[in-house]
Amino acid sequence: MARPLSHLIASFGGTGFAPRAPGTVGSFAALIVGVPLLGHWIWMALAVLVCTAVGYRATELASGGEDHGWIVIDEVAGMWLAMFPLAPLPLSALRWADVLWLLLAFALFRLFDITKPGPVGWFDRRHDAIGIMGDDIVAGIMAGVILTGIRFLA
Repeated sequence: MARPLSHLIASFGGTGFAPRAPGTVGSFAALIVGVPLLGHWIWMALAVLVCTAVGYRATELASGGEDHGWIVIDEVAGMWLAMFPLAPLPLSALRWADVLWLLLAFALFRLFDITKPGPVGWFDRRHDAIGIMGDDIVAGIMAGVILTGIRFLA
């Protein structure tokens, strides 16, 4: 994978180069791109797997072991994991309540990504592609579990 291509992937098409809050911008871009994938859970699952695998390799090539702010492909994988409990959610049947669930998935993911509780922090302290991708994947799983619990109780 050529260096410019790894940067393009790691920055999720350049969204990571946002001048302010690139992680939040990348997470929001992932939310927008992920909504159509929610129509079929298998598409979402495949997207998460491909994003994680390709993102890991791009991050490995682009990072030099440092979690640069512009690397947001990890936020994409994590955000899609946070959204996964909402699948299947067809775009044509999207309601206001669904938008609120999506915003809650976004808020929970960002909360765990920023505060780095428990295993999220453990991955964050690693200085390699596993750590860069791993902290957001764990944050996404935690957000998805909490979202599932809240939906179950609601």
